[in-house]
Amino acid sequence: MKDLLISTDLPTYVGTLVMRGKVCDVYDLGVYGFLIVRTDRISVFDVVVGAVPRKGLVLNAISKYWFEKLKHVIGNHVISTDVADLPEYFGSYREVLEGRIMIVKKTRVLPIEAIVRGYIDGSAFKEYQKNGSFLDHDLPSGLVQCSRLLQPIFTPSTKAEAGLHDENITFKRMVEVLGDRNLAERVRDFSLQLYSEAYAIAEQKGILLIDTKFEFGLLPDGKLILVDEALTPDSSRYVAVADYKPGKAQKSQDKQPVRDYYESTGWNKKPPAPALPPEVAEATAERYQKIQGIILAD
Repeated sequence: MKDLLISTDLPTYVGTLVMRGKVCDVYDLGVYGFLIVRTDRISVFDVVVGAVPRKGLVLNAISKYWFEKLKHVIGNHVISTDVADLPEYFGSYREVLEGRIMIVKKTRVLPIEAIVRGYIDGSAFKEYQKNGSFLDHDLPSGLVQCSRLLQPIFTPSTKAEAGLHDENITFKRMVEVLGDRNLAERVRDFSLQLYSEAYAIAEQKGILLIDTKFEFGLLPDGKLILVDEALTPDSSRYVAVADYKPGKAQKSQDKQPVRDYYESTGWNKKPPAPALPPEVAEATAERYQKIQGIILAD
């Protein structure tokens, strides 16, 4: 098991590299499915800016926990997270990959990100300050930064190509992107239910799930399932109950401080990014491992 893994380069006899994403390397294992390897790369504003030690191990463990906890709501793509279940020809690569993999079902991943917000912050708060609304959601007056919403809202976005930024879209636009209103409604309804159930579990552990992003895919038979990762510090914002105070930026247990650092540099949010300082990477590693301990605790 490696504490720092920036990328993988598995030989072709192991599997075909399908995608090297912002965080994961994905290989096609043929009849076995896809192999997702969670590296320690970290991205902000859709640009990889460096690496955080053990980050991939944390994301894999947290995703495994939530996929298992929420499988009664909707099925997911996980076949196994155990390197022992990799084909025999992986040999010594198992040691490098331990704790970082998911063998998953092959799906057609939907081209949208399913975002649920329980609090008003970030881009949603900026738009609310201007218009009193966000996308197609009319919101009550008087909200301050990170006010809790009366009901969580579903605010999808596009999935940008490399080097571009995701774009928040209305539900109507999401229907157009997917070309199927029924599918869009199912994605929205499952996302809201997943958020609500995860919120209740997290709150019992002393943390608030501010917002999160889900991804969905379709199996060959058309069944909709949850894919990618689930409720990690990369895809979600968590705040300790004891630290929560509306009206200001929150002390978050996720990668928000990395975003804040890059905001402070004056960087134009286009690659290449300035190097991630070691002290920011180490502080982020500690934060990720802390949230892992909280979420996985009985």
